[in-house]
Amino acid sequence: MNTPQSGNETLDSRIPTVGCVANDTIIELIYDPDKRKTGLAVSRHGGLWNIEQEVRIHTGETLIPYSAKNNLITNDCVLLPSKPEHHGDKAELLADIMAFLHRYVDLSPPFEQIAAHYILLSWVHDAFNEMPYLRLRGEYGTGKTRGLLAIGSLCYRPFFASGASTVSPVFHTLDRFGGTLILDEADFRFSDATSEIVKILNNGNVKGLPVLRTMQNRDKEFNPRAFRVFGPKIIAMRGNYDDPALESRFITEDMGLRPMRKDIPIAQPSTLKEEALVLRNRLLHFRFCHLFSTKSDPRALLTGVEPRVNQIALPLLSLVDDAAVRAEIVVLLMQERAEQLNNQRETAEARVLAVLREAFVAANGEPVSIGVIADRFNAVHGSEYGQPVSDKWIGYVVRKGLRLSTSKSKGVYIVPTTEKPKIDALSARYT
Repeated sequence: MNTPQSGNETLDSRIPTVGCVANDTIIELIYDPDKRKTGLAVSRHGGLWNIEQEVRIHTGETLIPYSAKNNLITNDCVLLPSKPEHHGDKAELLADIMAFLHRYVDLSPPFEQIAAHYILLSWVHDAFNEMPYLRLRGEYGTGKTRGLLAIGSLCYRPFFASGASTVSPVFHTLDRFGGTLILDEADFRFSDATSEIVKILNNGNVKGLPVLRTMQNRDKEFNPRAFRVFGPKIIAMRGNYDDPALESRFITEDMGLRPMRKDIPIAQPSTLKEEALVLRNRLLHFRFCHLFSTKSDPRALLTGVEPRVNQIALPLLSLVDDAAVRAEIVVLLMQERAEQLNNQRETAEARVLAVLREAFVAANGEPVSIGVIADRFNAVHGSEYGQPVSDKWIGYVVRKGLRLSTSKSKGVYIVPTTEKPKIDALSARYT
């Protein structure tokens, strides 16, 4: 039975929320761990705020906070601020974030700067349409998990999961809570969850690309649902993903390449959790003050790079005010992109493409047969594969890997000359 509220409102019309942006109002869920109580921090005037238990928004809906007994909150799977606290100026906040990271995790100086700015970015990420990801890569014992905890605990609504997590709650939590996905052991080798998690990573860096999943209603009718997965993501893994497009979304720190600093505590101190809460409170105030004024800075665009690099780098670089720091981050980003391109050139697709281009030059305007491509490929790379590759394998790479069309002529498969523009375009991507 519904209990009457003010006017015609009932309890059922009150909507539990973790926050939203409604016109010029920013609403964020907070949680006081000492009182074990949730509330809504509401900013209506660019930094001025108060704590409320009900918020009426322009749609006529009344928002209330999620229960403090929610398992994600009580078990620290999702971390929240406890109240807004004055953040000081941006430079001061960044310095305190970097000092926190430096105390608890051993990162290279450039990546320490990147991580600090990425934390800021996470709190205003909804001001952008694209989002890069951070990655900590290395073997076990190199500090990846500590890095995830230290960086993740300062991010906007961090949701901590691991490669062993069931996929369904990951989708539901991202859809309902938004925020930052912190994913440990993200290699997913020999896991049925691989394709589902990769969907989150592939769709989650661009606003407006939800993941559709098959659902049934209570009458068992087919009723697909769109899950929102856009937002910051920080992962730890040992290797790389096979998909070059997915790889290009990451800014990566390779862990364990040097001896760990001796001042890094071996066991995680309790102070990490306490200090992180203080910084999250200041970061909430940063969001209140800066969300509406944050936008892409065209001065941060990189020259001489493909659009994907700028798409990934621009949101982060737009928050970097110090020219020297920005230049240092750009150098690291360009080095990483060069490494990605170098790895891409070593793939079977890139090697077949290079041979195909040379074969077209030698053919002087005539089509090139799959057999000729196979002979040329084996002459250059055959020893690396243990035995000569077959015409069938070459045909598969041409059609499926490079997505080029083939046709049959005089009993043999050829790549027609009409595919030459595609080959030129592909070559530009692989060089």
